[in-house]
Amino acid sequence: MKAIIHIGLKPGVLDPQGRAISRSLNDLGFDEVVNARQGKVIEIDIKGKDTELAHKRVTNMCEKLLANTVIESYLVEIKK
Repeated sequence: MKAIIHIGLKPGVLDPQGRAISRSLNDLGFDEVVNARQGKVIEIDIKGKDTELAHKRVTNMCEKLLANTVIESYLVEIKK
């Protein structure tokens, strides 16, 4: 199984990298870009076949290490 974790800053948290991306895209002529937020994706290979247990374990990993839950939110996907 594979766990894919999408981590990004919570709304309202300053994102200077996202702002730089947005400005740069505008400077390159992509005027339709209003805002950008930068995040990260972590992929973890997991042994076992119980997707519900895997989701719970990966959520625990996010809470303890992978995400700074004060300023970041995350989404866990489990793929077989």
